[in-house]
Amino acid sequence: MSDQTHTITRLGHLGDGIADGPIFAARTLPGEVVRGDVVGDRIEAPKIVTPSSDRVKPVCAHYNSCGGCALMHASDDFVADWKTGIVRNALISHGIETDFRPIHTSPTRSRRRAVLSAKRGKKTPIVGFHGRRSGAITDVSDCHLIDPAILQALPALGELTALGGSRKGELAINATVSDVGLDVSVTGGKPLDPSLQAQLGQAVHRFGFARLSWDGEVIAMETPPTQTFGPAAVTPPPGAFLQATREGEAALLAAVREAVGGSERIVDLFAGCGTFTLPLAENAAVHAVEGVDGMLSVLDTGWRHAQGLRDVTTETRDLFRNPLYAEDLNRFDAAVIDPPRAGAEAQVEQIAASVLSVVAMVSCNAVSFARDAKILLDAGFEMDWIQVVDQFRWSTHTEQVACFRRR
Repeated sequence: MSDQTHTITRLGHLGDGIADGPIFAARTLPGEVVRGDVVGDRIEAPKIVTPSSDRVKPVCAHYNSCGGCALMHASDDFVADWKTGIVRNALISHGIETDFRPIHTSPTRSRRRAVLSAKRGKKTPIVGFHGRRSGAITDVSDCHLIDPAILQALPALGELTALGGSRKGELAINATVSDVGLDVSVTGGKPLDPSLQAQLGQAVHRFGFARLSWDGEVIAMETPPTQTFGPAAVTPPPGAFLQATREGEAALLAAVREAVGGSERIVDLFAGCGTFTLPLAENAAVHAVEGVDGMLSVLDTGWRHAQGLRDVTTETRDLFRNPLYAEDLNRFDAAVIDPPRAGAEAQVEQIAASVLSVVAMVSCNAVSFARDAKILLDAGFEMDWIQVVDQFRWSTHTEQVACFRRR
């Protein structure tokens, strides 16, 4: 009932406040007293009766309608403590305690990679992010999250939508800031025919994009959209994974370097396009293992054209179904592992069974990270330290990197 009040006791992992019941209230903070209609187990539009001292005014005019950010109503200090707490609690659930370094948070307007939603609209194209718990797209004319280069390209992305979007469908536009311009990869558009392909090719030249891909097919490339990893320049495949911010990538790399520093032979598991492999190759021989052959191909090309790097070898392998076995790992001094959100339980079990003495584990999921960390600890490793990295500012996502050394 709307005349009842509820006290928020904590935040859930999706960022909603939780009161006794449980009752979920969007965009509320612990300690706040709220009022609003309860539908099922939710208060969708709570009125704040007693605000938290951690509540701040959102800096973005689109915050009420846009679902791109979830925690812009909370102070930076609160978000930092909350995100660190997510990781700490995940570890505690496995009986793990360790030293946490201060969180590293990426600055505003630093997201160099964003997946935007787009549709033609009744009068003009709409490009932006979905609203909270909604299929509607909020057209963001300004955004405090994404890199200015992406923001400035929104009108051009709208023109692409008008050209290649169907009347009822929705495009997913992966826009990435490269060293030389915007790299745009679109899915969900009209099927390519000669006319559309010609129009899109002309648009790339007009907009000054580095590259445009349509459902995985490169339509036009003005110049290779390179990314710099250490001394190497790499041109990732269209839509390939890339760390969300340069600052976040630098923080993760610095931690990985510290963990495996001094190692002569390193294996990089889930190596991607070489985010860690190529910088580490400045001081060590590195074996990069990845399930997507196209990523390893561009990694190898980047290595061959770079100067001053030690040997880099590559291996295409599905590490979920066919992990690198302990006897294979024994020829290395250290391992770097950066799996997807599901973690890498099978691969970590092989690391635990090996004689490896140093592991740098990077993760974007606190729950799977804690599970995999427990496997290493039970095998005789110790966690020297852990660093939480927040490169998804104002979101509920965390990343973490930890150093494990065998006792």
